[in-house]
Amino acid sequence: MSWQMIHKNSESLPCKPNLEDYQALRSQFSWEALRAELEATPSGGWNIAHNAVDRHAKGPHANKTALRWLSEAGPIQDFSYADLKALSNRFAHVLEKLGVSKGERVFGLTGRIPELYQAVLGTLKNGSVFCPLFSAFGPEPIKARMQIGSAKVLVTTPMLYKRKVAPIRAELTTLEHVIVVGDKTPEGTLNFTELMAEASPEFTLCPTEPEDMALLHFTSGTTGKPKGAIHVHEAILAHYATGKLALDLHPEDIFWCTADPGWVTGISYGMLSPLSNGVTLIVDEAEFNAERWYSILQEQKVSVWYTAPTAVRMLMKLGAELTRQYQFPALRFMGSVGEPLNPEGVVWGQEAFGMPFHDNWWQTETGAIMVANYVSADVKPGSMGRPLPGIEAGIVRHLENGQVEEIQTPDTEGELALRPGWPSMFRGYLNEEARYQKCFSDGWYLSGDLAKRDADGYFWFVGRADDVIKSAGHLIGPFEVESALMEHPAVAEVGVIGKPDPVAMEIVKAFVALKPGFEASEALQMELMGFARKRLGAAVAPREIEFRLNLPKTRSGKIMRRLLKARELGLPEGDISTLESDEK
Repeated sequence: MSWQMIHKNSESLPCKPNLEDYQALRSQFSWEALRAELEATPSGGWNIAHNAVDRHAKGPHANKTALRWLSEAGPIQDFSYADLKALSNRFAHVLEKLGVSKGERVFGLTGRIPELYQAVLGTLKNGSVFCPLFSAFGPEPIKARMQIGSAKVLVTTPMLYKRKVAPIRAELTTLEHVIVVGDKTPEGTLNFTELMAEASPEFTLCPTEPEDMALLHFTSGTTGKPKGAIHVHEAILAHYATGKLALDLHPEDIFWCTADPGWVTGISYGMLSPLSNGVTLIVDEAEFNAERWYSILQEQKVSVWYTAPTAVRMLMKLGAELTRQYQFPALRFMGSVGEPLNPEGVVWGQEAFGMPFHDNWWQTETGAIMVANYVSADVKPGSMGRPLPGIEAGIVRHLENGQVEEIQTPDTEGELALRPGWPSMFRGYLNEEARYQKCFSDGWYLSGDLAKRDADGYFWFVGRADDVIKSAGHLIGPFEVESALMEHPAVAEVGVIGKPDPVAMEIVKAFVALKPGFEASEALQMELMGFARKRLGAAVAPREIEFRLNLPKTRSGKIMRRLLKARELGLPEGDISTLESDEK
């Protein structure tokens, strides 16, 4: 199905967009010029927390609400920029008193609670390195990441400590301090509230420079152990710029990013980007619930909303009728992150909310949004958009001599690559220099994602390089097949893999989860095959369809195609530490 472009008119937008003329801004953009919009530390250095909080706290935004915390059951709590400065100063003192030095690692294992945000900012002020962990991890993935990262401090809760950390603590040989947030203090741990009460709200920032390590984000490989992607204090330039240009953040905005702070999105856009732009950040402690989410959008007057394709699909499943029971007069921009958003999700936003979801593309390694659809620009449903000002993206092919060259012909598939040098680019994989160097070739960072660029400069996701299906001479991107099947009214989720075939090399196999009210049957199976053939052609459409109650997904909602393939072929499952529970 060919989706019609969604045209924009800047003059009809509720406020003047930060990015009005895409080409003009690209031609004159400079990271160095942008630096002037932020601020050096008093000592002349550079620090993420200083630019996210402290520079606001000493000015007219001091008493403005920086973070509004919606507890799952209790009252709402507001924290001003001055509050966050004082609280993060206290935590920096806590670390200093415990003997935690510049460059040493502080891990966080909690849900969405205010103390985590204080700990992140305080860690950065102390010159230490913050490493997020997802609270739904089990003991083994927690242990692997803390061992790789040489964790010195862990901030967690009594329950998470008892269930997931205590059983492995003896194996965490570098871990010296566990700080728990809550009334109960398990044996061998320290109490967060007591430590903070004893600490001063005044703190002199540890001298940090733009290239000093600030954040360590773990990302799972296709096989093998997780990789620790190193990010530095200069990254705040990209957090700030992308919040301003890709998400169109203005100081008066109420911003809600639904990502968990255990992942890179929850840190980059659930914390640092909105705070550096001086907005009010909504943090909801509870997990997904459609009625609760709609109520938050309505009651908190959210103006910019950044969520995930998984959540969009879940809302779609419940229908636009539920959406229309609520009013969102303040909402003016909706973004999507985590995996490519199917075209029907973009268009459904227009139907249900009166505006499309704006997809964008980035990775743990890039640290910030690299390619996006903008508030003032036309949207092509299914496209990830165009590169941010300051980002040079291209499509490259691999040559037989091991080098790569850029593909200039529009609509030609290749690997999505970026010219290195943007501020939030990862500076290495911790203790794995060879693995890091393999990500670069001939002046490009190689993303591992296959994509194509059309004649208008819009980029289109095809699939991961190791996901692409080669069938009878055709290169088939699983995302394209998944998007087609998602258009069928019975389909809730789809994962597509290539299955070995003696004649065609591979055939396309689709795993389908159905919406409520539909039953798996041979008749429906044949209907879906015909439906896909009609839209994709016989060469691309799936030859096999298998119904599943649920599909294996990462904790951040991405369907794990490689795990579907491993199970189909009886191969080793590799690293499944990010796997959400699923029905096999």
